Amino acid sequence: MKLWLLRHAPVMLGPGLCYGSSDVPAHAALTREAAMAVSPLLPPGTPVWVSGLLRAQQLAAALQAERSDLGAARIDTRLNEMDFGVWELQRWDAVPPEAFDAWMADFAHHRFGGVESTQMLLYRVAAALGELRPATSTDVLWITHAGVIRAVRHILAQGVHIREAAEWPKDAPEPGGWVTVEL
Repeated sequence: MKLWLLRHAPVMLGPGLCYGSSDVPAHAALTREAAMAVSPLLPPGTPVWVSGLLRAQQLAAALQAERSDLGAARIDTRLNEMDFGVWELQRWDAVPPEAFDAWMADFAHHRFGGVESTQMLLYRVAAALGELRPATSTDVLWITHAGVIRAVRHILAQGVHIREAAEWPKDAPEPGGWVTVEL
């Protein structure tokens, strides 16, 4: 089966802000453009799972408007972006270097911002993937975030555990873009 990983459209925030689990809206016009771009590519009746965050749900609604055969999206908060705690909605360049150093020193288990670690993100994404593998033979679409897409790539390439930042996938689709992976 093929898993489609669609990233939400650009958000309505200024550049350089950390907005992991913050529930910020995406640009409406760019959301519609993203839905129109992926819409003709999805097989008929593709099941849709969506993050619990507004910016992803906007894209699910726009895609539903283009393709009613896809049905209602299943909301799954395991597809939410990583929670950066106290650093949410702060400028990345305002985060003290010591905070990044601590995260890089224990990339798997340090809770950058105090809430969620990279390993915790990997565990929840792996649990969602586990529901797909045994039960699904058709393509599935996840409307999600860059961190979740990177987590999927890491899990498929190296497994659910991570030791250091160098193992973390660097690439993710641009906002509104997608990638597919084989499960």
